[in-house]
Amino acid sequence: MTVDKDTAGTEDAAGAENTIDVVVIGAGPTGLLLAGDLSAAGLSVTLIERRPRTAANLTRAFAVHARTLELLDARGLADELVSTGRRIDRVSPFGGMALSLQRLSTRYPFALITPQYETEKLLERRALSTGVDIRYDCELIGLSQDRDTVTLDVRTSRGARTASLHARHAVGADGVRSTVRTALGLPFPGQAVVRSMVLADVRLAAPPEDVLAVNGHADAFAFLVPFGDGWYRAIGWDRDGNAEDTDPVDLDELRAIARTALGTDHGMHDPRWISRFHSDERQVPHYRSGRVFLAGDAAHVHSPAGGLGMNTGLQDAANLSWKLAAALHGHTPDPEALLDSYHRERHPVGRLVLRISGALVRAVTATGPVRRTARSLGAALLPRLGPARDRALGLVSGIAISYPPPPGTRRPAGRRAPDLALVPGPHGQRLYEALRAGGFVLITPPGPATPPGAPLTHVHWRTDRRSACVLVRPDGYIAWSARTATDTELAAAVATWLLPTTRTPGSGYGSGPAQKA
Repeated sequence: MTVDKDTAGTEDAAGAENTIDVVVIGAGPTGLLLAGDLSAAGLSVTLIERRPRTAANLTRAFAVHARTLELLDARGLADELVSTGRRIDRVSPFGGMALSLQRLSTRYPFALITPQYETEKLLERRALSTGVDIRYDCELIGLSQDRDTVTLDVRTSRGARTASLHARHAVGADGVRSTVRTALGLPFPGQAVVRSMVLADVRLAAPPEDVLAVNGHADAFAFLVPFGDGWYRAIGWDRDGNAEDTDPVDLDELRAIARTALGTDHGMHDPRWISRFHSDERQVPHYRSGRVFLAGDAAHVHSPAGGLGMNTGLQDAANLSWKLAAALHGHTPDPEALLDSYHRERHPVGRLVLRISGALVRAVTATGPVRRTARSLGAALLPRLGPARDRALGLVSGIAISYPPPPGTRRPAGRRAPDLALVPGPHGQRLYEALRAGGFVLITPPGPATPPGAPLTHVHWRTDRRSACVLVRPDGYIAWSARTATDTELAAAVATWLLPTTRTPGSGYGSGPAQKA
């Protein structure tokens, strides 16, 4: 596997031998997870990234929420990522409100604070180990598609060489200024929600006692989070600020904002860089256009409040990857309907995330006596209102995110599957270990036969008292369940999702080339 390779030799006309299964554009967390999943499932995958291999991607995200950690656990990656950061057991969104994450029913009842580059490092290593062809310094300059193929025109900065790639599908995970979205002619409606924010990496003479220092009110907002190496990311906003993103900015301005919002600037000094930016709320109306899909910031962008951006993008990738693999391998009875379900399931989630992050920003920066009173009441009451509190924690952490039940099913279909205890065996002793095989997992009591030819992992409950049968999708959501089921009923339920096929042993989400189908 060669990184940063030239694109010579790809000018040939599209043919079966030259057509890539999937080309992913953008090597941020979303693109890296998606590419790794697809390659682990046995598909040919090329991942192109405009920046050079040696150029670090800007760390914007620091929070990894519980649902994202569960998805990484299903790939055998969560424990390693947890070791790179620090856990936060409670969050204080505004107004002195304190919410305990320990109430979350998950293996990961906390938010992990770790720089985005740690997540990217882990996902890049995994993508390379599964055989993804990563091409840095490779820029998409044009895209077209017909009924069978996506053609991507690319250019390498080194010598400005141009070439074409041909793929069965393409995914734009190339950020808020997505070239893929522009090439598709899709609008990106929305508005700026916060203007003239100041962003910097600084050192602190008096670091805060807590992992995070965050506070906001009607006049200012400030946020400090550690990289873990002595540097801190600082973000500040002042209501009176009306500068453009390109206007000059210095550390004194950021210090003043921090003192207003936090009561101290913690002795900020020696910034290694500092800039302005603004935060938008935008969402593309369609996540799919023919053979091309959008994911992550290319599909939705919002304020940094709640640390939801990277998490939502990674969950987009987890939803899309298994559907593309099933469609391309011919494992699904209705490939087009399955691929369409990506937009149907994830677009409402993106819209919800925009609302949550927007509500947090508006609560923090509330003006006027009515809004401030409402914020104070919310801060006082929400921690005491059990169902509302748990719902809020579930949505921010991703644990409470669910999809509509598929036709012909009912709840809990569409809901996230908890990490269920299983009889110890070759696939582990809990559900998210069994999901590392990369396919559907069928959980039954001992006795029922595995549906013949179905490409799934069949496991059993650890306790003899459970008679239910549950079919879990590769992304950890329940596809179907029944209190009891005969062999015939199991086979019928599985057949609505999977076609009988000859499965290559060892294929899955693991991290080695030998696990490819």
